[in-house]
Amino acid sequence: MARRRRAVRAVTATLVAGILAAACGSPASTGPTSTGPAGNAGSARVSGTADVAYAGSLQLLNDTVLGPAFAKSTGAAYEGRGAGALGLSKEIASGEITPNVFESIGSAPITALEPRFTTWYVQVAASPLVVAYNPDSPDGPELSRIAKGARPLSDLFTLMASPGFLLGRTDPSTDPQGQAFYEMVELAQTVLHLPPGTAGKVLGPPSNPAQIFAETALESRLEAGQLDAASAFLSQAVQLHLHYIALPATIDFGDPSLAGAYAKAHVALAGGQTVHGVPLVVDVTTLGRTDPAAAAAFVAGLLSPSGRAAFRSAGYQLLPPAVLGQVSAVPAVVRRALEG
Repeated sequence: MARRRRAVRAVTATLVAGILAAACGSPASTGPTSTGPAGNAGSARVSGTADVAYAGSLQLLNDTVLGPAFAKSTGAAYEGRGAGALGLSKEIASGEITPNVFESIGSAPITALEPRFTTWYVQVAASPLVVAYNPDSPDGPELSRIAKGARPLSDLFTLMASPGFLLGRTDPSTDPQGQAFYEMVELAQTVLHLPPGTAGKVLGPPSNPAQIFAETALESRLEAGQLDAASAFLSQAVQLHLHYIALPATIDFGDPSLAGAYAKAHVALAGGQTVHGVPLVVDVTTLGRTDPAAAAAFVAGLLSPSGRAAFRSAGYQLLPPAVLGQVSAVPAVVRRALEG
């Protein structure tokens, strides 16, 4: 926990100064200007609340940096909740939760809500996979050698397939990271020419109860020594100062140009559905519920220069912002942010 607190302070100190002025106080924001609670003369003022449902990997960036900066800059309130994006999508569809902003990893959780809740989304950044590990675990020295390139990457999968190795990942049924990690191991077996059956030994069944944890709990279990390694996004490893093993673009699901290769991997979910690999991209939309001005201002802030700088500093790989879906439905403030 001490390392987590240090990570939060470090990320906040690095990012917050650069986004307070522009996170939603750019020309793309709406509302009259005034001096807000932080004393930022000229900041755009917005009423209401940005109620943001986000993929769990965005928790630190949203709740300690972007959300507070949005509230301070605009005077609007920020509320956030994080979980597996697929699970959040189902809760939104059922009416169990009613956010007005949805940030997903991968577009499927958003498109599942079309056209009832939204008809568009914007891609922000790529979020490639890594394998985080505990350097103090029995296999820590070997994992560290793999991370440094002193041992081949194939040794990582040999270790993870060994009896007694404690691996943590998220549930493919509720979380895009869980789907992508499962598919990554499957793809690695082919790309790295691993022995047949390696993926099955590493993972077991898709929803293996011995490996499945909430995305927001993986880091604490890893640091507590309850796991030897865990699935993670590069952004999580950077923000939380985790030890991690980088993966090549051919299997990290972070390069949209390799979508065809990623699609060759798949995972069969409970209920008989089979999903294929897709690039791991942060996508965001508003849901047209309460306080639309605050929701749109929050999204515009993510697309501002300082908002994008925050994503980059937090370990995300920036992509050219692009609207997918019905462009005419995009709020004007978001369109202006894209043009800017």
